[in-house]
Amino acid sequence: MQFSVIDYIVIVVYLVGVAFLGLKSSGKQTSNKDYFLGGEGIPWWAVLFSIVATETSTLTFISIPAVAYGGNLTFLQITVGYVIGRIGVALFFLPKYYEGELFTAYTFLEKRFGAGMRNAASSTFMITRLLADGVRLFATAIPLAIILRLGGAFSGWGDLELYILSICVITAITLVYTFFGGIKAVVWMDFVQMIVYIGGALIAVGVLLGNLPAGFELPAEKLQLVNLGFDMSFREFIAQPYTLITALVGGAVFSLASHGTDQLLVQRVLATRNLKSGQKAMIWSGIVAMLQFALFMGIGLLLYMFYEGVSATEIGLATTDEVFAKFIVEQLPVGVSGLIVAALFAAAMSSLSSSLNSLASSTTYDLYKPYFGKNNTEAEDLSMSRKITMGWGIILTASAVFFAILQLQGGERPAIVELGLGIASYTYGGLLGAFLLGMFFSKPDKTDALIGFFCGLIALLFMVQGPIQNLLPGDGLAIAWPLYTLVGSLIVVITGSISAILRGSKHA
Repeated sequence: MQFSVIDYIVIVVYLVGVAFLGLKSSGKQTSNKDYFLGGEGIPWWAVLFSIVATETSTLTFISIPAVAYGGNLTFLQITVGYVIGRIGVALFFLPKYYEGELFTAYTFLEKRFGAGMRNAASSTFMITRLLADGVRLFATAIPLAIILRLGGAFSGWGDLELYILSICVITAITLVYTFFGGIKAVVWMDFVQMIVYIGGALIAVGVLLGNLPAGFELPAEKLQLVNLGFDMSFREFIAQPYTLITALVGGAVFSLASHGTDQLLVQRVLATRNLKSGQKAMIWSGIVAMLQFALFMGIGLLLYMFYEGVSATEIGLATTDEVFAKFIVEQLPVGVSGLIVAALFAAAMSSLSSSLNSLASSTTYDLYKPYFGKNNTEAEDLSMSRKITMGWGIILTASAVFFAILQLQGGERPAIVELGLGIASYTYGGLLGAFLLGMFFSKPDKTDALIGFFCGLIALLFMVQGPIQNLLPGDGLAIAWPLYTLVGSLIVVITGSISAILRGSKHA
């Protein structure tokens, strides 16, 4: 079976509809407050779904089922840590943000440590987003390229051409409503697109349940939820991401950092303009995200049963990451395949639009306004913000194409899911440590904070598998990606506190 004309029509209609609805929902933008914070506020439940949609990329849609297909359900342990971390953000971080009028997460660091710390944190956020979202946007092209090729219409195209086509189409459509509509368009379209991709996933579940082969039973080990890991050596234990302790602690600290210090997600909560609403959106987003991961893991188990447990190579695939894409194209009815591909676009665009808006807001408020736009009118600020949004769209596209070219140079393909999470986790340690220093330690001043911040970033280089660690004598001590943030933030707090003692800092 291959894509029909109806499937392609569904995709085109969806993309045009997204651009139209995004512009329609944005309302009139007259200032940066409207553009980046939604004016007088956005309902908490809409922000809740926007947070979840922002976290969900095409990679989640495709790769999480593959995790269950090739393994078991132990990945879900980390989602419990995500909920714990968000409760911490709601109780300890959000009250600090709502004490004053903050436009970005890093305004807090400026109030506590000065402009230098704010600039360092904001620049780190931008570099992280550029790399992590470049990986994410490129990763979007992988399943879409598979589907388009299997669909038949683009069978003569090379991998790179298909990747670049997917990247450019997604970026162009997303830029239309993000450029003109700002955060309000982003949040409301996140809400719509989450309904689309969850609906697509549920349709796939229905088709799978109706076509399971008779007589095949799911092995008991596929349903394993908890892995204590106590039978491993210490070196193996800290390198394994999905043991219970690592998943819970690492997941909680990762979520504390991502949802408490990353402008990508903090901006959504600030758009509620009310502490109680922000707290509800934050906590419930963790519960909804956990249920969403459970849904996609369930799809993976159903796929395992549908294909009777055979390996990816036995059904003609290079990796298990391609198994859901294969099912979408070959097994779903005419029109439904197009809807699922539209859902893949939805997941990609919800993440990209959020990145573009948060990058533009951080650039505007943290780097442009303090130095170049102090005397601007609101109209001038809004015009510059839109230009910055467009600039980031071009930069992110170039970053994604760069990763595509690297990927196609040959050799073993990297684990894209863990690459993206690893990049984010690496810098989150420095950001979280700086926030913890500012919130809970009264003595450290800006110099102590900067010393701790950069010590945390540098020290982690020697604990992450890569070229830096390879320079060390003997076997390096590699840690699992969920621990990057925990270890990095501890180094920042400890180093910053020791610096304050040695220097005799007396910040009140």
